[in-house]
Amino acid sequence: MKNPYLPIPMMVKKAFMETTDRMLRTLELTFQKEEDQKAFEFIPGQFCELSSFGKGEAPFGIASSPTENGSLKFTINRAGMVTTTLHHIEEGEEVGIRGPLGNGYPIDLFKGHNLLVVGGGFAFTTLRSLIAYFLEPEHRSLIREITVLYGARMPGLLLYKEELQEWSKRDDMKVVVTVDVGDQGWKGTVGLVPNVLKEVAPSSEDTYAVVCGPPIMIRFTLPQLKALQFPDERIYTSLERRMKCGVGKCGRCNIGHLYVCKDGPVFSLEQLNILPKEG
Repeated sequence: MKNPYLPIPMMVKKAFMETTDRMLRTLELTFQKEEDQKAFEFIPGQFCELSSFGKGEAPFGIASSPTENGSLKFTINRAGMVTTTLHHIEEGEEVGIRGPLGNGYPIDLFKGHNLLVVGGGFAFTTLRSLIAYFLEPEHRSLIREITVLYGARMPGLLLYKEELQEWSKRDDMKVVVTVDVGDQGWKGTVGLVPNVLKEVAPSSEDTYAVVCGPPIMIRFTLPQLKALQFPDERIYTSLERRMKCGVGKCGRCNIGHLYVCKDGPVFSLEQLNILPKEG
């Protein structure tokens, strides 16, 4: 069995800024050993502990799809020592990853149904993995309609802009991108994600909803889904902001008897409703 504490050595293949405020940077990593690549199997929604040697490690959701073989993508929000170091790392340098960790989105449960994906800001990473997985030609027929609603505070803070444009041109999915405040060049939707959701959401009948975003967005989006008659067992979200050590040893991510890093980070609203309320 692989040692869960031992990082897998990875090489930085590409590194680039995603947003105009230079707070979000994407790293594309490649495996240095073929056996590590073959052994690394994951599903959308899982995460890894990404380490800068000598500085520490931090958890990040995997932004790439399992169908994108050969590399892994992580989008990093600069917030502390480790993330700042990862923002300055250069292409060709080495980093480490531990994972894949946690559970993922219930792919098998979604099969044969419609899918509504609602994302906000930096938290669009694992949602990008989920969308890319189902857009792969061999997987597209596994689900029916795909509706994507993604928002950010302003146009310059949107992630994966080129992909969003490509997806919006497809005739087998509906993509709505919104911003809280537009600029002179913005021609898309302006409005908060929960408010726009009321206008663009598909019928709740036979549809699963996956929501991931800032806590304030989730707080106001979940009631909108309930008003649209989405049952709790068909609403999924990710508590990835609570992840810490990744293996359930530090005890800092527990909610009641569950550990987010082991039992999550993906939960249905039905599961969350029976857990102790915080605050």
